[in-house]
Amino acid sequence: MEVTKETLLGFYETMVTIRTFEEKAMELFAAGYIPGFVHLYIGEEAVATGVCANLTERDFITSTHRGHGHLIAKGGKIDLMMAELMGKVTGYCKGKGGSMHIADVDLGILGANGIVGAGQPIAAGAAFACKYKKQDNVCVCFFGDGASNRGTFHEALNLASIFKLPVIYVCENNLYGISNCQRDHMNVSDISDRAASYGIPGVSVDGNDVMAVYEAAAEAVKRARKGEGPSMIECKTWRHRGHFEGDPGIYKNAKEQEAWIKKDPIIKLEKKLVEYEYAAEDELNAIKDAAKERIEAAVEFAKNSPDPEPEDVLRDVYAD
Repeated sequence: MEVTKETLLGFYETMVTIRTFEEKAMELFAAGYIPGFVHLYIGEEAVATGVCANLTERDFITSTHRGHGHLIAKGGKIDLMMAELMGKVTGYCKGKGGSMHIADVDLGILGANGIVGAGQPIAAGAAFACKYKKQDNVCVCFFGDGASNRGTFHEALNLASIFKLPVIYVCENNLYGISNCQRDHMNVSDISDRAASYGIPGVSVDGNDVMAVYEAAAEAVKRARKGEGPSMIECKTWRHRGHFEGDPGIYKNAKEQEAWIKKDPIIKLEKKLVEYEYAAEDELNAIKDAAKERIEAAVEFAKNSPDPEPEDVLRDVYAD
């Protein structure tokens, strides 16, 4: 698949924005500005970027506890996201959802989810609605390797297969379910092999190569829009940080960590851009600087936003 200079630079800008947002979230959490838990997407940026580049605003996604990257790649507003992380009333969920529950239905973001595997049946439901209404929308379900062991995974894929739903299940396999390595919690090397049990296509790709992800997702989205049913894509990647901020990650093999850090998806794309003569180093640095400015503006917006009032506790919780 031929990809233009503009497309690759767009991928780079999205990935850098995600990385910069997450690094700032890490800093703010350590400084006490962000309550609750924060699960960072650092190292996995190519997955959300490559997949969401194939989607429109009319398409849907379901996200996870590690969902900031998905939201940004789908077009989420970073100022509202940052305000939500800080529990401010200007946040996406008015400060009541926090890091793990951001949603923007108008953008097709059906919500991040703190429950492992909970997005899988939600995605099947959204895809069923698309098919029932005879629309060409699709839904992408992001989930981790651990979630592929949940009953929701098997139930959702079975239903999606039976009804030929326009849904793409994207497994972000960072090789660890919390502190449990994939080698210890399942007896298959490629999670995509599980797709065969439901008679649907399954493929494993390098999740640190944004082009590989983009091409696999393009095929799956095309198939779904044509009414040919669901697909599964396994993106093999690595989270640089612990499961959550505060987790030292001592369960990881140090040499394995070092090897994966060298395969950083942003560095990999930078090399490709320079090799193709699509951008010089100063141009890439300008993109990074612009991302930092946008993130800093989002932080100022969040810090200057009001906290919820006590009487807000039940507002927007119950329908009238």
